[in-house]
Amino acid sequence: MKLLVINGPNLNFLGIREKSVYGNQDYQYLLDLIAKKAEETGCDITVFQSNHEGAIIDRIQEAYFDGTQGIVINPGAYTHYSYAIRDALASITVPKVEIHISDITKREEFRKISVTAPACDKQIYGQGLNGYLQAIDFIINKK
Repeated sequence: MKLLVINGPNLNFLGIREKSVYGNQDYQYLLDLIAKKAEETGCDITVFQSNHEGAIIDRIQEAYFDGTQGIVINPGAYTHYSYAIRDALASITVPKVEIHISDITKREEFRKISVTAPACDKQIYGQGLNGYLQAIDFIINKK
């Protein structure tokens, strides 16, 4: 199974930014965690990260053509206002899971609103980096 994990703005700063919210593990740790999951499941998992909205939209659209069978996305701050990313997600019919490391329901008011979640099959939040693994399992089990 071919899966795509998309990380939005500032996710590359894991282990640097707001450790009390996002933990001490760095971005390479997350990449290694996902690579291990790929090996365990036999999935082909590509990870893409960008701080640029257009690049994320381009990658979602590329997934339509490249045989991607499921998407895990952490849109970062774009979660709360990017209708463009929401529309790109809605354009493709593969299973999609929105993931958030922190519990967005217990943070600032603006973080409680996701404009991208309605274009996804599931939303996972507050599970730390393990949420990525849960999202991958959800997509595998959905197929």
